[in-house]
Amino acid sequence: MTIHYHLGCFPPAAVDLDWVRLIPLIGPANAAVARYEGVLHGIPNPNVLLSPLTSQEAVLSSRIEGTQATLGEVLEFEAEGDENDESTPKKADIQEVLNYRHTLNEATQMLEDLPLSQRLVLKMHELLMRGVRGRNKAPGEYRKIPNWIGAHGCSIDDARFVPVDAGKIADCMSAWEKYIHSETPDKLVQLAIMHAEFEAIHPFLDGNGRLGRLLVPLFMYEKKLLSKPNFYLSAFLESNRSEYYDKLLSVSQKRDWTGWCEFFLNAIINQAEQNQKKAEDIINLYQRKKNDIVDATRSQYGVRALDWMFGRPIFKTSDFAASVEIPGPTATRILRVAKETKLLTELRAASGRRPAVLAFTELLQIADR
Repeated sequence: MTIHYHLGCFPPAAVDLDWVRLIPLIGPANAAVARYEGVLHGIPNPNVLLSPLTSQEAVLSSRIEGTQATLGEVLEFEAEGDENDESTPKKADIQEVLNYRHTLNEATQMLEDLPLSQRLVLKMHELLMRGVRGRNKAPGEYRKIPNWIGAHGCSIDDARFVPVDAGKIADCMSAWEKYIHSETPDKLVQLAIMHAEFEAIHPFLDGNGRLGRLLVPLFMYEKKLLSKPNFYLSAFLESNRSEYYDKLLSVSQKRDWTGWCEFFLNAIINQAEQNQKKAEDIINLYQRKKNDIVDATRSQYGVRALDWMFGRPIFKTSDFAASVEIPGPTATRILRVAKETKLLTELRAASGRRPAVLAFTELLQIADR
């Protein structure tokens, strides 16, 4: 049976939300986010120290849409510097992952001047689609033709879900934007509803799933639930992909907003706890390695080198030397000591004019588990 978008049923009416079922989850979800924020707030530079988690979020969110790249493959590709190379399906997948991460970073900066809005969403979509397989699918523009979700190559009559008609997208997105900035009983329930509605409208020809998930940490950041938009939800959604889609579809099919919100709040609880554990492990790793690298190198530049490695856990030795802002001989010695002490693992040995590629394996293991 084909399910059609719930036109005229957004935002959900009071009868569509069973608060008796949601209240037992609302408290734990908000508490879990608050505990995670406590850890996040204490990290000196979360954009650097948590960058592997941001990259992993990009990998998993893109994997929900069918990409096959791993975190290690993405970071190794990035280290090679062939940013416009889509010569194989795997490299095209990696480009989509890198665009996801870039879009999150750029959108965070844009929130300094723009509210979470249609204007921001259109700019984000343009960034997400830039230079990748969706670049011929109207980047930064709402679709002007129908689209539908179902088995590959199926007709609209055989689709599993048909989003709103293209002619009604502008009105639906205006209602969506108005809802984001309305007063509601709970911000996390509001976030759940915002995400489901965006996915149901499906305003673009491509990239809707990834963009909808990008909006989750940005909403939490704008609403001051988090001091930085470093929230990673896609691991739970990827692990529960079938239920994720089923619960979204039930909103249009049965007006089951409550069932969707229950699923989403459980996802928030689970991932807030996982995010907190990984963030704490990364902080502990940083403190240990900071002491180790200072002792091993006896250099005033040891901590600067370590900070650089946390931001680039797979890198070419030539990139380190060129951008770390450490005198050349000292940078070379620090890398040698880092390999000798097993801080770094050599993925590819230097050969002729080709530099070695090194990996901060222990950091990657935390992000990838």
